[in-house]
Amino acid sequence: MPDMASDLPGRGLWLMPRRDALERAVTKRLFSRAARTAVAVPTGLADRVEVLLAQRCCETIGLARRSGLAVAGFEKVGEAVRAGKVGVLLSAVDGAEGGRNKIRAIARDLPFAAVLTAAEMGRVFGRDHVVHVALGGGRLSSRLLADAEKIAGFRSGAVVDRGVAPATARRVRRDNGVGSR
Repeated sequence: MPDMASDLPGRGLWLMPRRDALERAVTKRLFSRAARTAVAVPTGLADRVEVLLAQRCCETIGLARRSGLAVAGFEKVGEAVRAGKVGVLLSAVDGAEGGRNKIRAIARDLPFAAVLTAAEMGRVFGRDHVVHVALGGGRLSSRLLADAEKIAGFRSGAVVDRGVAPATARRVRRDNGVGSR
């Protein structure tokens, strides 16, 4: 059972949040080795994990929207950046590269992520599609960045840039393998 929030009870098995690592672990039966017992892994686990990570990112954006900490659209995002109210910028992974470059030029030092599609971000705001989103600083933007780094390992073309690293930035561990905690 994938544990996106890392809060399920028990010892658990973990691995790097990357599609290739997950598929390799399933192919080589590394979950059974780590658990030292037979583990039934459902087919399409990598796709399921990707969907769950995207859902978690959308839930975080939705929570920020309901609390007044998220705005959508190029103009509103630009206004929020100029007002200094932005903790993280988001662009749709399927959005135009030119629009992504424009929004990044406005706020070069801010954390930036392009991991969700325009349709996924649009559902959060009750629209068909949204290409640019800005979240205010705080715990929600930190949580979103952490989840964005995870989903970036599952989606091609996904980009996460932490910008100028704040003092509380979480280090991203880059290694291979499956283990237990």
